[in-house]
Amino acid sequence: MSAGTALRLDDVHGYYGKSHILQGVSLEVRAGEIVCLLGRNGAGKTSTLRSISGLLPPRRGRVTFGGAEIAGWAPHRIARAGLCLVPEDRGIFGLLTVEENLRIAVRKGSPWAIRDVYRIFPRLEERRRNGGAQLSGGEQQMLSIARALLNGPKLLMLDEPVEGLAPVIVEEIVAQIRLIRDAGVPILLVEQNLAVCTSLADRHYILELGRIAYHADAAEFARDEAARDRFLGVKAH
Repeated sequence: MSAGTALRLDDVHGYYGKSHILQGVSLEVRAGEIVCLLGRNGAGKTSTLRSISGLLPPRRGRVTFGGAEIAGWAPHRIARAGLCLVPEDRGIFGLLTVEENLRIAVRKGSPWAIRDVYRIFPRLEERRRNGGAQLSGGEQQMLSIARALLNGPKLLMLDEPVEGLAPVIVEEIVAQIRLIRDAGVPILLVEQNLAVCTSLADRHYILELGRIAYHADAAEFARDEAARDRFLGVKAH
């Protein structure tokens, strides 16, 4: 693993019961990068994130993070090492206010304080006294990402962060993801919205049936309409 690599997967195999979901996934996220993991529904994108975070321990293969082999570690140990997953369901506390949701996420020694996340997410500061259940879907997504930052992540994994959100909110979250990367946190992004991926990512991987079928940097991916059409069945606009 090179010095600039934050996270690396080598030939990772994952199963749900007897179903062989991940069939030898290899990818890497380098320091300072946003890497997008694309694929049709059921390709294994969320399973890959679950495998990295210890929720679906790999049956075979290596997961290397910060120079340590973490495959087989318990999820809480992986999270404590600085690998944070923001799941699709967001998992915020609806009965707590925004500020209370943030306060319980503050981790001793984290370089991120509540004032820092308010700077990136000014909308959360405006809503800080609102209950989590009173927030819009986009605001809940912002709160979920902000809570992860307070844990002091060395790498952030985002699972479909803009799914179902209005275009104006999508633009806001895209800008916030950029700010997080610019603050020194590399990001592995699972996303179906191709416009979001092409505007954010430095490199792209496409999963097909549990395997990496395609890998390209941003410029090559933008040019390669045939690959987008073949693997994703979509055209970028």
